[in-house]
Amino acid sequence: MERAEAEAIYDSGREACVEFMLDLANRFAQHEDRLKRLEEQARQDSRTSSKPPSMDPPKTRAQRRAEARARAKELMRREGEQRRGGGQLGHRGAGRELKPEDQVDEIVDHYPQACGGCGHEFSDHERRPRRRFGRHQVAELPPMSVITVEHRTHQLRCRRCRSRTSARLPAPVAGSAFGPRLQAAIVTLTAGYRVSRRGSTELAGDLFGITLSTGAVDAICQRASDALAGPHLQLGDWVLDQPAVHVDETGWRTRGEGRALWAATAPGGVFLQISEHCNREQFNALIGSSYPGIVISDRWNRYSHLDPARRQACWSHIKRDFARHADGLGEQKTFGQTGSELTRLVFAAWRAFQHEHHDRDRLQAEIAPIQTELRALLEHASPKKARNRWHRQFANNLLKIWPALWTFTVIDGIEPTNNPAERSLRAPVIHRKISLGSQSDNGERFAERALSAAGTCRQQRRSLFTYLSELLAAHTRGDPFPALAA
Repeated sequence: MERAEAEAIYDSGREACVEFMLDLANRFAQHEDRLKRLEEQARQDSRTSSKPPSMDPPKTRAQRRAEARARAKELMRREGEQRRGGGQLGHRGAGRELKPEDQVDEIVDHYPQACGGCGHEFSDHERRPRRRFGRHQVAELPPMSVITVEHRTHQLRCRRCRSRTSARLPAPVAGSAFGPRLQAAIVTLTAGYRVSRRGSTELAGDLFGITLSTGAVDAICQRASDALAGPHLQLGDWVLDQPAVHVDETGWRTRGEGRALWAATAPGGVFLQISEHCNREQFNALIGSSYPGIVISDRWNRYSHLDPARRQACWSHIKRDFARHADGLGEQKTFGQTGSELTRLVFAAWRAFQHEHHDRDRLQAEIAPIQTELRALLEHASPKKARNRWHRQFANNLLKIWPALWTFTVIDGIEPTNNPAERSLRAPVIHRKISLGSQSDNGERFAERALSAAGTCRQQRRSLFTYLSELLAAHTRGDPFPALAA
């Protein structure tokens, strides 16, 4: 504004000046709110939001050193002494166990050549096994190569009618130029270890000595996708038969277009499904509108139609939200700091229940005062006041689903976090970033089926390669498929 414009407003009288000042104050408040929101968004990272750590802003060397020094000082304060690197006192080692003798392929005996005291050379008669001896086992791969079997179909002429008849290949052989174990190895590399189609062709040449084209690798993957169709559906039914299911979703890309990858997990099974949208209709299609069990999830508004009494909200997300508010100012900062401390007490009580006493009555007794204090904190922040405008919505959201915060205290088998579902999505997200998603509907089906099998086998501590070998062999013969669900 120029000086002449300001003087014109002043000369126009008291009422015009008041109106202009009110308008200016209103604009200032709007800009202040906008600046506050932008600053809050800029501060969000994996510690205060649902963003993955890979999206955190880069830190300077000085920042990393300062954080490392702060963590070291905190550890020294807690332990009263300097904490050394490596395994700590009381840490259970993870050494390699020796295999029993009946599982060893070859035994080589080593004897000393001469006495270490007098130099006497031991004779062959003296070199005999004793009861006590040292053991050292070396694992090695044998020379690997693909066994190529040529199947020849001969033609015979009938002596009676003089017609010629050619032999037919057996069904297990005619279906493909590659055996079930080789196909299973290729699919394991793709789905279990996120190797690209071209990388699979190179590995097949390096490890197995066979030449494959990228088209052949893709054909093997599609054949495995067809074989996994039945086990994948059975796995989905099994997961939804469990008394509790963890649900989460993330993005997917097909031909560059946005899709949604849904995960429904239970102990012993991971069911993944790629859908066109990420909304309540797709959630109902995945879980069903009448699922009788407990749904563990975050507080995304697409889950708001669920009964809070049949639901468990993720406390890890609540912890991050309180941490975000603790970075604010004034009343918001106090609210966030108090909520963060209460969240710490919730997790402390849960860890004590898990690892120490296993007494549910004691867990509920320890949680009860935390519930009372948290309820008072949320009710104090819920009214529509200027000082509550930054955290009022979060407080009201928690009050709305209040029973869903404490389901884990009363029902066995329920966790206070949605970590199992998030862990089950970690490998598919890495697969998506490496492969840039899928390029067709068939690619979507392979991704959801193969990644479900990989996640389920990982949970069951089961060999994905062994399962795929059995499945592809059964599929080729037309036999019933081996179950994927536990």
